[in-house]
Amino acid sequence: MSITLPATAPSALPSRSRSWVVGAAWAGILVILALSFGYIDVNFSALKELPANIWHYLVLMFSNPDWSKLGEALLQTWRSVAMAWIGALLGVVLSTILGVLAANTVTPGWVCLPLRALFAIIRAVPEIIIAIIILTVTGLTPFTGALALAIGGIGTHAKWTYEAIETAPTGPAEAVKASGGTLAEMVRWGTWPIVQPELASLALYRFEINVRTSAVLGLIGVGGIGDMLTGYTQYRQWDVVGVLLIVVIVITMSIDAISGAIRHRIVASTFT
Repeated sequence: MSITLPATAPSALPSRSRSWVVGAAWAGILVILALSFGYIDVNFSALKELPANIWHYLVLMFSNPDWSKLGEALLQTWRSVAMAWIGALLGVVLSTILGVLAANTVTPGWVCLPLRALFAIIRAVPEIIIAIIILTVTGLTPFTGALALAIGGIGTHAKWTYEAIETAPTGPAEAVKASGGTLAEMVRWGTWPIVQPELASLALYRFEINVRTSAVLGLIGVGGIGDMLTGYTQYRQWDVVGVLLIVVIVITMSIDAISGAIRHRIVASTFT
């Protein structure tokens, strides 16, 4: 008894036009890459000496660190962390409010689209540029860095907020609406309880980012560990720079570990 297998339709071959587009895209990428290497004038001979130079400065920084500056380094690091915390707090509060208004499930297009354009503009400007702009008003103070972190964080955190709201299940909000609830009540009782754990996790992640960015803001003189790093690096006091880097690495990794553990607990609690 013979068994006849059903005939299968031949698989469609990729269209030639699509293959041409992919090939043209790769060719364009290679051309841009080649032009980039030519424009920035890459010195390949200097790259050969890079490992030896890195090792030389690592020895200068960490072979005999000047621990007498540890107290000042801890104080300046705390100033950077405080700057990051205030910036995260202000930024998260503002971006959560604006992010809710930018969700297309909450507001019409004439409201959410301009807000999204504003967030995109903010994301396009680095925090250090924002700090340079506002320091003309507030001066070279840690508060300038906190404001720069707050404003810079709005662009990203507000985007996370409205994306979380738009991807949240709509059933609870529709139930509130069916019972006669207003738009504000739909957001408060139908959407917010669902997205709150995710937004709390993202807020902690924003704080982690701010801790690292605050050190960079110190390079322009707003205070913190970055300001101290700039000064001692300019004077080539590498033994002090080594202590500062050790403090930055230990504090940053500790904050990341603690924040990561809290975020893990928050995310895990949403699935239990």
